[in-house]
Amino acid sequence: MSEVMNCPRCNTLFMKNKFRDVCDKCFKEDEKMYETVYQFLKKRDNRAATMETVINQTGVEEELLYKWVKKGRIQTKLFPNLGYPCDKCGKIITAGKLCQGCSDELKKDLQHYEANNEWKEKMKEQRTYYTMRDK
Repeated sequence: MSEVMNCPRCNTLFMKNKFRDVCDKCFKEDEKMYETVYQFLKKRDNRAATMETVINQTGVEEELLYKWVKKGRIQTKLFPNLGYPCDKCGKIITAGKLCQGCSDELKKDLQHYEANNEWKEKMKEQRTYYTMRDK
């Protein structure tokens, strides 16, 4: 579903949809930059280029490069030194939303949470009630 909004880059009104998050003018500029980056990476000598090298040599914005890698327009199988930041810590990754360290930490926290809940449930079941007798 489309909605009217301001372009995050140039502040022009446009219809946002699931395919574009910028106006037509900015989208065309992005596509020109993508073509520049793609032509750079297509050269055999540049296939192992790092993010920093690609940014410095092509003039592309870092966020655009991350976006293209994340969406799969630039494939990390073909260009192994490219990636995008982990959503939690910012470490460069090539797949998913979290790096292995953050993923392991999240799993550990979830296991701890579940174990804690299991212990609480067990304690609820094992409550002992005492009654007072009249003497």
